[in-house]
Amino acid sequence: MAKVQWPEWWNWELDLTPHLLKRMVDRGFTEVELRSMLERALGYRSDMSEGRFVIDVRRAGTPWEVIVEPDETDSLLVVVTAYPVEPR
Repeated sequence: MAKVQWPEWWNWELDLTPHLLKRMVDRGFTEVELRSMLERALGYRSDMSEGRFVIDVRRAGTPWEVIVEPDETDSLLVVVTAYPVEPR
């Protein structure tokens, strides 16, 4: 498997949105778990929403997606939401 070439924003400080904080409660994961998932991220791709990206991660062996939006003005990586991937 080829090593992922992460963009510059990948190493920026995280900013967690209120929406994400609510989803963390709803979906039963913590900020520590989120950061752990991101540290072991498998790759990324553009999201349907312009300026956002989907980060492919795993949690407890299950595929998840984390949606992020780089804030170039403040050099922050805004984490919008995170959710398990539904089987197709």
